[in-house]
Amino acid sequence: MAVGTESAKATVDEGNEILKPRTDKREYRRIVLKNSLVVLLISDPETDKCAASMNVSVGSFSDPDGLDGLAHFLEHMLFYASEKYPEEHGFMKYVSEHGGSTNAFTSTEDTNYHFHVNSDSFHETLERFAQFFIKPLMSADATMREIKAVDSEHQKNLLSDPWRMRQLEKHLSREDHPYHKFGTGNLDTLHVQPEAKGIDIRSELLKFYDQYYSANVMHLVVYGKENLDKTQGLVEELFQEIPNTNKGVPRFPGQPCTPDHLQVLVKAVPIRKGHKLSVSWPVTPSIHHYEEAPCRYIGRLIGHKGEGSLYHALKIKGWATSLYAGEAGSKMEYSFFNVSIDLTDAGHECMQQVLGLLFTYIQLLQQSGVCQWIFDELSAICEAEFHYQAKIEPISYATRISSKMMMYPTKHWLVRSSLPWRFNPAIVQKVLDELSPTNVRIFWKSNKFEGQTEKVEPWYNTAYSLEKITEFTIQEWVQSAPDVNLRLPTPNDFIPKDFSLKDVKDKDMFPVLLRKTSFSRLWYKPDTKFFKPKAYIKMDFNCPLAVSSPHAEVLSNIFVWLLVDYLNEYAYYAQTAGLHYGLSLSDNGFELYLVGFNHKLRILLEAVIQKIAKFQVKPDRFSVIKETVTKAYQNHKFRQPYHQAMTYCSMVLQDNSWPWTEHLDALSYLEAEDLANFVPMLLSRTFVECYIAGNVDKSEAESMVKHIEDVLFNDPKPICRPLFPSQIMTNRVAELGTGNKYFYHQQGSNPSDENSALVHYIQVHQDDFSMNIKLQIFKLIAKQATFHQLRTIEQLGYIASLSQRIDSGVYGLQFIIQSSVKGPGHIDSRVESLLKDLESKLYNMSDEEFKSHVTTLIDMKLEKHKNLSEESWFYWGEIQNGTLKFNRKEAEVAALRELKKEELVDFFDEYIKVDAPKKKSMSICVYGNQHLKEMASDKDKISSTSIEIEDIIGFRNSLPLYGSLKGCSQLKL
Repeated sequence: MAVGTESAKATVDEGNEILKPRTDKREYRRIVLKNSLVVLLISDPETDKCAASMNVSVGSFSDPDGLDGLAHFLEHMLFYASEKYPEEHGFMKYVSEHGGSTNAFTSTEDTNYHFHVNSDSFHETLERFAQFFIKPLMSADATMREIKAVDSEHQKNLLSDPWRMRQLEKHLSREDHPYHKFGTGNLDTLHVQPEAKGIDIRSELLKFYDQYYSANVMHLVVYGKENLDKTQGLVEELFQEIPNTNKGVPRFPGQPCTPDHLQVLVKAVPIRKGHKLSVSWPVTPSIHHYEEAPCRYIGRLIGHKGEGSLYHALKIKGWATSLYAGEAGSKMEYSFFNVSIDLTDAGHECMQQVLGLLFTYIQLLQQSGVCQWIFDELSAICEAEFHYQAKIEPISYATRISSKMMMYPTKHWLVRSSLPWRFNPAIVQKVLDELSPTNVRIFWKSNKFEGQTEKVEPWYNTAYSLEKITEFTIQEWVQSAPDVNLRLPTPNDFIPKDFSLKDVKDKDMFPVLLRKTSFSRLWYKPDTKFFKPKAYIKMDFNCPLAVSSPHAEVLSNIFVWLLVDYLNEYAYYAQTAGLHYGLSLSDNGFELYLVGFNHKLRILLEAVIQKIAKFQVKPDRFSVIKETVTKAYQNHKFRQPYHQAMTYCSMVLQDNSWPWTEHLDALSYLEAEDLANFVPMLLSRTFVECYIAGNVDKSEAESMVKHIEDVLFNDPKPICRPLFPSQIMTNRVAELGTGNKYFYHQQGSNPSDENSALVHYIQVHQDDFSMNIKLQIFKLIAKQATFHQLRTIEQLGYIASLSQRIDSGVYGLQFIIQSSVKGPGHIDSRVESLLKDLESKLYNMSDEEFKSHVTTLIDMKLEKHKNLSEESWFYWGEIQNGTLKFNRKEAEVAALRELKKEELVDFFDEYIKVDAPKKKSMSICVYGNQHLKEMASDKDKISSTSIEIEDIIGFRNSLPLYGSLKGCSQLKL
């Protein structure tokens, strides 16, 4: 029952208890303010960060005709300033200076604004946040700047296949349905076209705000450290003045697709190399039946990867490398069920048979009926994952809840669709029957269609063609499909049943070295904080041969891909039961991780180790994986320019790193026999670095590592032998010359990309507590100033950031800017100018400001790990880098407490400022096609005291290397 108090107070919902995980100690309360704002209060006394998320039930679907992107533009403008706090981006500045971050997004029917901040600054931050919704400024001065920011955001996405294909799907829908719209907006839709029509875009913006923004269509989540009563008082004080004009939530009845948009085959040309099939059906939205979870049930079966599954059949034929199935774009009025298949070259040529198998499997499901035991398995897995879920960042948690509050009853705000429990075969069967040949849209994407299309999507210029297909055509495909043994999955033996917690006797604060032999080293950390029946394992197989050349690295990569490929059918059951694993290349070999419920983790670990031990090359699978890896390397060409610049920076700094073009060249002539000869040599000398943490006791941890040694090292004919002492793997980083400024100029690898990028890197020091904190304090002070000056004021680009960079214990700073309006030479000069501004800012900083920054950084460092994975990433980083400073946070906080402002200024003068005597800097300049003509003149402008890098590998080889911290730690132990 809702209980009301005096009129100025909120209505508190005491009767509708919110269902929460049984391991969740946080408290929750729903209240409704007098202005009809619905709020969820969360009290978490253990949190170090507090957060809030405001969801407004209006999005791009409400954009007026001819003003595409207006809702997105409003999102930018609203977060800009308020009447009470008019400083441009003052909110972002305040949050950044108090250990937090802030962001917003616009979707089709919602706009969401969110932040998190250190807990001691939460009250003032929340007040500033509330003012955006009470009296936003939306100043005329900011209008054009934020239109350009929206346009820069769009420019970044122009050559992104996911954005391009999503808009193509929208384009091929009813023109009178808002699904058809272009939601991002750009300079043309928000400035050029309105101006040509005599429309004042700011007036339209204010009109849109007045028309749609009202407290009664907002949902707020406030995640605080204080008790619920205190947080409620704060929320009542700050948010009750948001105007309530009793707006209705916009509704968009009707389906986006008419019969004209169904039974179509669309051939589209992507940017990246590869072939993909996306098959889509309009279906009944699952939100109306979330407890029965029809799409979750169907997606689990069509997307299954075990033996007898659709994917298994496609894999055996060599036609597909991945498959995903599930609901997408779900709204109250409409939804789509999508099946996405990545095809091999052979699969592309056999597209009709691939689709024939898909429809054959769907028919099997339709005719088999809905199985209670499959639903019960799904329900059991979902229940375990819900009740034992790990804590996540408060900002992510608050946003996840607020964005769905309007769609679910209060009781299920935390659960949402994650807990299917009501078995209703008729509802599932209804959605299954909607996956019919008469209801389908097929999008077939391939570079092979280049030059064979006659249409162009207007916003992203995606080339495509469209043809109608009939039910009879699909039946022909079904009949042409190969005769394979498609069947339902078998019961999942990996579903955990034992959720008991180990009785940990040694409450070790930090990882301990539990075991060391010539074969391996085991670090162990029991769970003393999170109390979940989960474990985390990381194992780095140090194999000197793996990274000895581009040729060896490519072979190692294919070996890892094949291991995953061989394990696929078996490990998929574990992954669906909440036990995940991964294999990937590492700096010194290859790395295995396992994370999830600990009950059956050892079974999966032993299966992976057995596959490594018994590895054999299957020529048919080698061919498929070689093709996949080849395309992955080829697609490096199409990465964002700032990613390219960061890669070049890494190649300069990191010893034993190679350009992707050399990997591609090495790959071109490899055969299965080469890999068969290579793998025994790869494994012949190995050292296994292990980290085991969580709900595992010491004897179990030791037993796991002993098992690995027995399988790989202790056989009469061992697969692996210990490393020679001279083979101990170390990660070395190139040391730039003191007082030198280096430049590397390179044309962007994608000639169609107009964006250019700069990475301006300043190398400072090797891991040292007192130096680390000075660098971090400076970054904290300069980060928001960098964003404000380079993005907001100078409008250089949507991507404009300052961050700390750490390479194997070597610390530095990097400015990253991507721009379609200015070239890298100009941007680099603006970074130099910014450094001069920061010099003035630092010199003029008051003692109070300095102390505030120190306090903020201390709070950030003392922030507790929220879950086992987060804790494990931190400790594993110390192990991998060889620093082994498990008490890093405490030691750096102690150094911070002693830091004086003068020491920070001296540090800046010595290492960071433009003419610092010990400065070591490097500018990586990547030129898009719009600025390519500037590259030669930029090179000519380089001063005689600067050094141009012509050949990255040759230059790196000429530099001295920092001593390896990892080498030191190996010797100590």
